[in-house]
Amino acid sequence: MTANTQSTDAANRRLRLGMVGGGPGSFIGAVHRIAARLDDRFELVAAALSSNPERSRAAALELHIVAERAYGSFAEMAAAEAKRPDRIDAVSIVTPNHLHFAPAKAFLEAGIHVICDKPLTTTVEDAVALAQMVRRSGLIFGLTHNYTGYPLVRQAREMIEAGELGRIRVVQVEYAQDWLTTALETTGQKQAAWRTDPAQSGPGGSLGDIGTHAYNIACFVTGLRCDQVAADVSIFVPGRRLDDNVQVLLRFEGVARGMLWASQVAAGNENNLRLRVYGEKAGIEWGQENPNYLRFSPYGKPPVTISRAGAGATASAKHASRIPSGHPEGYLEAFAQLYADLAEQIAARNAGRAPAPASLLVPGVEDGVAGVQFISGVLESSRQNSAWVNLPSSRL
Repeated sequence: MTANTQSTDAANRRLRLGMVGGGPGSFIGAVHRIAARLDDRFELVAAALSSNPERSRAAALELHIVAERAYGSFAEMAAAEAKRPDRIDAVSIVTPNHLHFAPAKAFLEAGIHVICDKPLTTTVEDAVALAQMVRRSGLIFGLTHNYTGYPLVRQAREMIEAGELGRIRVVQVEYAQDWLTTALETTGQKQAAWRTDPAQSGPGGSLGDIGTHAYNIACFVTGLRCDQVAADVSIFVPGRRLDDNVQVLLRFEGVARGMLWASQVAAGNENNLRLRVYGEKAGIEWGQENPNYLRFSPYGKPPVTISRAGAGATASAKHASRIPSGHPEGYLEAFAQLYADLAEQIAARNAGRAPAPASLLVPGVEDGVAGVQFISGVLESSRQNSAWVNLPSSRL
């Protein structure tokens, strides 16, 4: 085999992926594994899937990972992978929130790219420290705010950047669920238990779990930074230790104003993320439960419904679409888009070339810092009886 052939093989191979967390009983771990494989850019070759070493190794073997790369802890995995000639290219961190910082730090120090679930960390201090590590390392860090991977979310962003809505005036975003309407955490349900436990979830309940998604998508689509928040944070289920309903007024830079509602006690809502943006010239509306359509309403003209891959779809939407118009794409494909784009960024780095520009829309560590600062600001405002609280003008 010639040197040129070896170089081509290296550039075209699947990227080697490791995973921390996501073992037995995890919902999001399986989602990440599906997303990583959907476009055939990654291969899962190493894992530390549980905080229990025996369960961790056993779960990795069940996923057909070879025994020598079925690790008992993330620290063992980071140290061992850093020494391998066939080391992992990236690690996916899918643990409860309180276990994001330490693994991310360990793998960054090992020189390995990081893909991390949200929120970034449980404290602002840790978020800023992690962002500084990423900046010093020069490594790629992707934050899986997966709703930014939807084709028409990216189209909405592109339309606003192009000025089709004019100057933005109003931003309305909500994320409503009903799965915590009762005290599910007391029944032994694992997902409810850790999400309502301050020691594992951090200081935000519904705020950290889905409120950060709503906040991220509002900022991602509009391109605006939020300057101030005034919030009312509630706990409706007796005995619950973290919020299950949040209502926030938003003051964005410039003239734009907004409202954000995140609730996990909204009966009749399964996963109802909805965004509406209104500018001087037009408005747009998009909903996650019917994500293949974007409603565009120019002022004084009939509204237009834009489909994901049909007439009117922009380059951003087409880049994130896999199948023809009329065939629905959804949650897993949007999640996979982040993995596909991160694979392009990593492959480009490995090959010494520039990544495709369309791959650069994945949220990064600074978006994670903004999300944790949002959580902190909302909780502080609520403690002050919904007083206006300034968010940091600089993320770092």
